[in-house]
Amino acid sequence: MTARTDRLPVLIVGAGPTGLISAIELIRRGVPVRCADKSDGPSMLSKALGLWPRTLELIRRVGGGDLLAARALPQSQMRYYSDGRVIANLRYRAATRPLICPQPDVEELLRANLAAVGGAPEWRTELLGFEQLGDRVRATLRCPDGSERQEEFAYVIGADGASSTVRETLGIAFEGSTYEARFVVADVVCDTALDHRMTHYFCSPRGILVICGLPSGRWRIFTSAPPGLAQDEMDLSVVRSLVLERGPGGIELRDPEWISVFSVHARHAEQTRVDRVFLVGDAAHVHSPAGGQGLNTGVADAHNLAWKLALVWHGRAGAQLLDSYADERGRVAKAVVRQADVQTRIWLLSKGHQVALRDGALRLASALRLFDLAYIPWLAGLRTRYRAVPGAGRKAGGFTPGALVPLPLRAGLDDLRYTLLVSGAERPELRALVDRCVADFGDVLDVRAVPRRGGGVLVLVRPDGYVDRVSRRAEPIDARLTDLFRPLMTSNGKSRHNTKVIP
Repeated sequence: MTARTDRLPVLIVGAGPTGLISAIELIRRGVPVRCADKSDGPSMLSKALGLWPRTLELIRRVGGGDLLAARALPQSQMRYYSDGRVIANLRYRAATRPLICPQPDVEELLRANLAAVGGAPEWRTELLGFEQLGDRVRATLRCPDGSERQEEFAYVIGADGASSTVRETLGIAFEGSTYEARFVVADVVCDTALDHRMTHYFCSPRGILVICGLPSGRWRIFTSAPPGLAQDEMDLSVVRSLVLERGPGGIELRDPEWISVFSVHARHAEQTRVDRVFLVGDAAHVHSPAGGQGLNTGVADAHNLAWKLALVWHGRAGAQLLDSYADERGRVAKAVVRQADVQTRIWLLSKGHQVALRDGALRLASALRLFDLAYIPWLAGLRTRYRAVPGAGRKAGGFTPGALVPLPLRAGLDDLRYTLLVSGAERPELRALVDRCVADFGDVLDVRAVPRRGGGVLVLVRPDGYVDRVSRRAEPIDARLTDLFRPLMTSNGKSRHNTKVIP
């Protein structure tokens, strides 16, 4: 007798940040997982560095604040130079300030969080292939001892990076391009007067040079590579010459920890869901490191999918809830790829009139603080807005459908359930709605009273803090809850209430 699909675990392929967040959030929500990675163990390469506020908010929800405080470096601003002269300062406010935390430390924190909820990565466990069987997925895994075995899963999440086996098995195109220029990255000790808490962007016709302080006291050097430079030709002397050519002078490099030459791609998967199999993070999209969005976008992908998948796995929401993952995160990924591509091309401008136009635009935007008002909050993950569901209502009481609930209110909401914020609960129709919510949806919906705002308002908030629906009447909220949630079944298989079952 085969296992019920709603009792089968979810297979997560890849134990990087995206896979670890997927596993943590599913286990927190009562869904069993297997997190398999073909690597021998965690990677020690620092790769991604920046954690933006929205990502920090999601990580801190499950612990790790002390480790972040000990190992991360708060940033004060980004500073742009052209031929050594400062042309723009992009300052962070408290709400938009990122932390610099090398990826190995982030992954260590997430593995500790995963262990705290009873999970662990399965290293040296490789996905060889899978087939979808309608109500389950049968996967073939190579185990650490070299043996191969077939196992069944409710769903599969491909968090296995840009060379994703999951994506290739699905036959999904990875559309986009590779930049003609290659890039050099190095983590070194720098003797310099540059401010260690800033990221410094040196633009010149000879190439881009980015210098960023690390929590260890070292610096990350990122610069465009000379044409034809191979990995075996790269050493500290080459990095020194590039920094001397493009930087402000007076910088001495020594004691390299890591030097690499790599290509930068701008690609996104043609689709991120095929029935019971999903792509998240780099398996779904890759782009230039400009803006530091890679790890952050992957974490947001994983969180968005996990809470939806948990509701469906438990039978409390219909499978169509999962359709919104591909739509919401696909739009974000395309925007991130576009933004990173534009910034990278701006970095690489070399013609005189183009450079003059860029420098003038950056000076003006910096003087008017346009970056502070729009661009940096978007980088911080605070301006992401999802397409509102039909009938979601209009902005009211400071709440906008498809946008995040403002802080500090958002920080106090239950991230394992939806929340209904009720202003003016003394009204009879609202009181009746509240009573029904408690009786019929208490396991998936928290009800909170909030101070009256402009005559009273009802706000349905998703587990990720985004506003689902706003209304001043009970009926639209009642209808949304009926459409959203399946009825809770009793032990004899009968519905506990009379809400409509979504097919």
